[in-house]
Amino acid sequence: QLQLVESGGGLVQPGGSLRLSCAASGFTLRDHAISWFRQAPGKEREGVACISGSGTTAYYLPSTLDRFSVDRDNAKNAVYLRISDLKTEDTAIYYCAGSGDSFDSCSIDVVDMKYWGKGTWVTVSS
Repeated sequence: QLQLVESGGGLVQPGGSLRLSCAASGFTLRDHAISWFRQAPGKEREGVACISGSGTTAYYLPSTLDRFSVDRDNAKNAVYLRISDLKTEDTAIYYCAGSGDSFDSCSIDVVDMKYWGKGTWVTVSS
């Protein structure tokens, strides 16, 4: 069973930054496209960023493009989401998910995901 584990969430002040990590359990992330989603209280889950298996292609929700950055380290079997200039509206549970083997493409559509992590809370508050 393919499992993902997120970490790095917590309480952050507005304007701060953090890095979320997504680690694989029981399999190698290499060649798997990985996506990041978030779900704020009372709202639907939305895709914010993804990266292809090779790491050469990334895609972002347009509203996050200037503050979010996704990258991967296949040697460490991990994918990262860096968020800068955090805003209160970034408060949400952040999930990573995989859409399977995809060397040069990725998706931020929920319906394309095959396996998910359990999420990590990010709270932006002063």
